[in-house]
Amino acid sequence: MRVVTASEMYAIDRYTIQQIGMSEESLMENAGQAVATVLLERIQPAQRVAVLAGTGNNGGDGFVVARVLKSYGYTTDLWLIPPKEKVKGAAKKALEIYENSGYEVKNYIGNEKEFIEQLRHYDVIIDALLGIGVNGALRSPYKEIIEKVNEAKGLVVYAIDVPSGIPADGGAVETAIQADVTITIQYPKLSAYTFPTADYYGELIVVDIGIPPLSLEKNAEFRQLWSEAAVVRTLPVRKRSSHKGTYGKGLVIGGSRNMTGAVIMTAKAALRSGAGLLTMAVPDDVYPVAATHIPEVMYHPCSSLNGCFAGEIDLITLDVDAIAAGPGMGRTMGAKSVVQKVLCKDVPVVLDADALYFWKDYVSIVRQRTKATILTPHPGEMARMLGVSIDDVERDRFGIAKQFAMSNGVYLVLKGPYTIVTTPDGKQYVNTSGNPALAKGGSGDVLTGIILAFIMQHDNIQEAICNAVFVHGKAADALVEKEHSPMDVLATDVIEAIPQTLFSLYKKGASYQKRR
Repeated sequence: MRVVTASEMYAIDRYTIQQIGMSEESLMENAGQAVATVLLERIQPAQRVAVLAGTGNNGGDGFVVARVLKSYGYTTDLWLIPPKEKVKGAAKKALEIYENSGYEVKNYIGNEKEFIEQLRHYDVIIDALLGIGVNGALRSPYKEIIEKVNEAKGLVVYAIDVPSGIPADGGAVETAIQADVTITIQYPKLSAYTFPTADYYGELIVVDIGIPPLSLEKNAEFRQLWSEAAVVRTLPVRKRSSHKGTYGKGLVIGGSRNMTGAVIMTAKAALRSGAGLLTMAVPDDVYPVAATHIPEVMYHPCSSLNGCFAGEIDLITLDVDAIAAGPGMGRTMGAKSVVQKVLCKDVPVVLDADALYFWKDYVSIVRQRTKATILTPHPGEMARMLGVSIDDVERDRFGIAKQFAMSNGVYLVLKGPYTIVTTPDGKQYVNTSGNPALAKGGSGDVLTGIILAFIMQHDNIQEAICNAVFVHGKAADALVEKEHSPMDVLATDVIEAIPQTLFSLYKKGASYQKRR
């Protein structure tokens, strides 16, 4: 499923009307009918419903919804917030059909006290006030109405397309509907996957209204949700004739006296995720500690200085297919030197954590590489790499990620809720797994190990990265669903949840292969 901006959605609608030939009235009818179908499955016939409608297409969708609900016998009031004469275009036609069907419109203007009194008697509110056209602060009376809805007790609130007051492309929120469920038209909008706006959506349901795919391809950039179905479809299948070398010889570089655990977690995660052979390069000062934790790996002790990498690493004698560098290696000049040497190795490289600290010193090397470079920053690291604030990054996660990946020729994994994977050609994939249990030290180290293992087993780098991010989040989901709270999960718990997560996905994959 694709994700669009507000301007792209407007362009898609225009193209569908002007080039495809579908009328605006038919699209609005389709939208209202699709939303109503969802509501009919969820709202009980005995519940009292109020549809709050504005003047634009969002209001027009609300007119159709109100008409359908009333035709099925639901006790439904349609509250028209602006004066009737302001309703134009297809929305005006939808309102005329509603009234011609014998149904009454309640006008908010002049009946404000009645609205406030009635609000406490409703069970369900359907928000069709503003839609995706919001820019800046809300004007009266929308601001006051939204505040009253949010204050009301016992209401179930359904928003059509986006919660009113939410910028469709994300950003700061002053006043907005706090929805329990948002029923989005055709394609989800950026604000469903950025914060703080995503917090207002509640459950997200997407309904198809019959817009042809050509309209999307002609008018929107490539942003796609990466779901479990995509993972099941693209996970590699092991052949009976394979051996340990078939699944990659990986190298994990990291660790220091104060952060021995990070590189150990990365290595364990890589092994649990299918890496065939794995070597850990660590400072010789911490080698005795690391060596007691993972008997399944080979070790490559490197010269150390004060418990950190001194700067030398022998990559010539190491036969590897991919490298992950950074977890726990420290922010020393020795670490910087090691990363620079790694980037000169002609294999795919994953850079995480401390390996990103000196980004500006080796960006020119990265841009000249011919093999894939994968960067995995969290928002703080991304902000430091760009020389901007964290707020700047969070306000435009999609735009910043795309520009950075394309200008530097890298695969960028911008971590966080709804992690965004961006390819060097600017395509973006939004992860759909994970929960706040991952907001804990060590989670990123585990993800790095999964990515390293997956890029050695998949034929397609993008699919490998997206699948790794999904498995990482899905493992955390499995923990919270069974025996953990979001508070107590450790990064090592996520590693131990990888086997069951992969087992479940491969079981579904086997069914998928049979259906093919």
